[in-house]
Amino acid sequence: MTDTMTPQQRHYCMSRIRSKDTTPEKRVRQWLWRHGYRYRLNVKGVPGKPDIVMRKYRTAIFVNGCFWHGHDVQCTMNNVQCTIEDSACCKIPKTNRDFWVAKIRRNQERDRRNYQILQENGWQVIVLWECQLKPKKLEQTMLQVEIQLHDFYIKTFDRRSKSYIHIEEESLPMVAEDPEEYGE
Repeated sequence: MTDTMTPQQRHYCMSRIRSKDTTPEKRVRQWLWRHGYRYRLNVKGVPGKPDIVMRKYRTAIFVNGCFWHGHDVQCTMNNVQCTIEDSACCKIPKTNRDFWVAKIRRNQERDRRNYQILQENGWQVIVLWECQLKPKKLEQTMLQVEIQLHDFYIKTFDRRSKSYIHIEEESLPMVAEDPEEYGE
């Protein structure tokens, strides 16, 4: 399949793609807001400048475009030349393929570094892919996000206040009587 646009037309179209307020991002934000979650957008002080920051849950949410971040695209680092194969939701352009392979690889490496920095600083990182946020999959995806938010919140709360959650065994009441009381 060949490109039907001239290089100038293709350049113009690609330059019009936004990095903020994308449709998948808006879907996530609307779902979170409707379900009572509050957040900040594109916080510069957080490594990687996540799309959505939920400080209460110490969570950074990245809404990644399948093409730009190479969803399901495998990059073998053993060779000098990175070989990236097309996946179900991400097609590498046939024209100027070396440029796009290198760009996607750089994006993936930067993403990994940012996620690692956040996790080392006690943040939960949730990565949502454009293909997971299609209208048919949105509800299921966001319910999984909600579970992750609550699980991480509980684990974090437990760590911060062990004395509050920890209960001494001696103070617990007996659940059943001693079997000897029944003549067994």
